Amino acid sequence: MNHRLRIALYQPDIAGNTGTILRFAACLGLGVDIIEPAGFPLSDKALKRAGMDYLEMAALTRHVDWNAFEDWRQASERRLVLLTTKAATAYTGFNFAAGDILLFGRESAGVPDPVHQVADARLTIPMQPGTRSINVALSVAMVAGEAIRQLG
Repeated sequence: MNHRLRIALYQPDIAGNTGTILRFAACLGLGVDIIEPAGFPLSDKALKRAGMDYLEMAALTRHVDWNAFEDWRQASERRLVLLTTKAATAYTGFNFAAGDILLFGRESAGVPDPVHQVADARLTIPMQPGTRSINVALSVAMVAGEAIRQLG
């Protein structure tokens, strides 16, 4: 498989979620970008429990901060698709494209306004009234699954 579709995690807070996402991405051949700083040490030990032995298979790229990630993204001419509870467009009504980067925010705080402003698209997962958010690893699986379905 190739790594045209990418998952980006903005300053992830929880090692278990990141490990789960890395395992998921390794199994489906997706690239993963981690935008630092993370809320935990980005070591094999911290990620191993959820990622198991798939970590070695994950196509992981670490970016020292948002500016480094954004410089890389601009140079690679990739569209940035932000998943946020602050969007009106459902991910199921969006046309994904090869090369898209699906960006997911921190479990505790999402992404700051400057990141919202540079996103090429802002999408949400429709939820029942009174609920706040879905676990980030589940959100990644839902949205990446739809993107993969669309892209064939």
